[in-house]
Amino acid sequence: MPADPPLEDLLRSCTHSALHLEMRDGYMRDDPLFLRWLDGHRDDLADRSSWWNPWLQLIHETTARGVEVRRARVVSEPVSEYIRFEHEITFRNVVSGEQVRWLPRQQTTDLALPGNDFWLIDERLLVVHHFSGEGDFVDDEISTDPQTLKLCHSAFEAVWERAVPHEDFRLH
Repeated sequence: MPADPPLEDLLRSCTHSALHLEMRDGYMRDDPLFLRWLDGHRDDLADRSSWWNPWLQLIHETTARGVEVRRARVVSEPVSEYIRFEHEITFRNVVSGEQVRWLPRQQTTDLALPGNDFWLIDERLLVVHHFSGEGDFVDDEISTDPQTLKLCHSAFEAVWERAVPHEDFRLH
């Protein structure tokens, strides 16, 4: 059985939209970028060469082709240290062309949300991310099931409609 294509390849072949829903309050807490941030390192927006990386370049190339890349984050308040870190470095995503919004979890009670984070590519393919309870990446699952695609698209759009654009979102 062939391996699923990596997310990077899916983004390279994407033609109109890539939607990413994140719903955890912490990811990979041993991430060197997070650990550096905890130690007091802060990126200098003016020194792009110090923080630009291949992922951001891929997003830049994807959005430059006219693909809409949107990321919605559902977060608990008060926010975790990891979310503070994520919020601070999100300028990178924005500079690369991504649109990012934030939604406090307490505003999602009446929304039907899937149990896992995901990327929805061109409304035709879903990449579901599975994480351990500690936030470490476990694996990805690919789905083309029409009902699952419909649920995830609807969930993303419901969150997006309520969420606050990154530049206006204040941490609590």
